[in-house]
Amino acid sequence: MFNWLRRVKKWLTRSDPVGFCDELTIEAFVGGKRVHYQRIKGRCPTNAGFAAVAGLVGNTGSVNPFTYLALGTGSTAAAPTDTALEAEITDTGLARASATVSRVTTTVTNDTLQLLKEWTATGVKILREIGAFNAASAGDMLARKVFAALTTEDTMVVKMTYKFPFTAA
Repeated sequence: MFNWLRRVKKWLTRSDPVGFCDELTIEAFVGGKRVHYQRIKGRCPTNAGFAAVAGLVGNTGSVNPFTYLALGTGSTAAAPTDTALEAEITDTGLARASATVSRVTTTVTNDTLQLLKEWTATGVKILREIGAFNAASAGDMLARKVFAALTTEDTMVVKMTYKFPFTAA
């Protein structure tokens, strides 16, 4: 009979921390035809990423915005203490590059940072990781995501859409 009172009390006293997660969509195309698709959601912002976001929000600490994506071949699980990719790719047309940056809607208007990049491979690589960075080299890593291996081939277009929804955790 008083079960509803407990539910109301729990709802009124809840603590909804705000946080961010990441969502990666991977597409690969050969000759204009999509040959690979993966979508992975999770929570792996780095400790440095949290600190950088706090600096950006408060406009303190001279933090640069996150506008670069890098691919790698490393397969070790992502961890909050990561500061770089395990094995960043620097050749075969798949090197770190500036992404198209936008805000998109997940829950409320403009609550999600989206980084989008298409690379055209000039050789064979086994892609297994991606990172979002705030510099063309080195810099802070916002997050790192490890995914099922994707083997590229010459002229394959690899499209990565890396989203960071800011939402009640």
